[in-house]
Amino acid sequence: MSASAPVLATGEETMQHLIESAGAARQPAADMADLAEVIRTLLAVEARRDTRVRLGGNLFDVVITSNGPEAYSAVAMMDEIQGGCGPVIEDHDAGWLYWLVPPRSADRWAPHSHAVCLTAPHTITLPSLNRNRPPGPYWYRRSSDRLVPTGPLCEALAYLRPEPTPHAALAARLGITT
Repeated sequence: MSASAPVLATGEETMQHLIESAGAARQPAADMADLAEVIRTLLAVEARRDTRVRLGGNLFDVVITSNGPEAYSAVAMMDEIQGGCGPVIEDHDAGWLYWLVPPRSADRWAPHSHAVCLTAPHTITLPSLNRNRPPGPYWYRRSSDRLVPTGPLCEALAYLRPEPTPHAALAARLGITT
């Protein structure tokens, strides 16, 4: 064999070269860990276990209001608007409703006098799918096919003005000082 003749690589060498040349594309996608976390979370909820999830990402953000007559009226308004309100969790002990809204809603949420919208790095505990009454947080409205739209929700809350507002209690819970 002369020095100028091409050297043919074995199949194993060719595969190794392809793997090495793939570089970053060969690495798992950055969002795969998030996807795995989402799948584990949804399986836990489906298995009837409460589970803590991180807000934001591709799942949802949360709008927090007080519970009570005005907030329940807002749920009824959203029932009318949506043909059945999107998912709402009630924490009767805390006196709050958690409205699950589309991801990145917090980026567009204007300061509101009767509600707060949170996203990452905050978390929320999703009650098991069969929990529909106290004790503990439970599904006030459970919907698997839609989230609560922020535009109509914001308008309903501005009109109905559920009290007390969650701002001071959330600030205290999150350790925010003014």
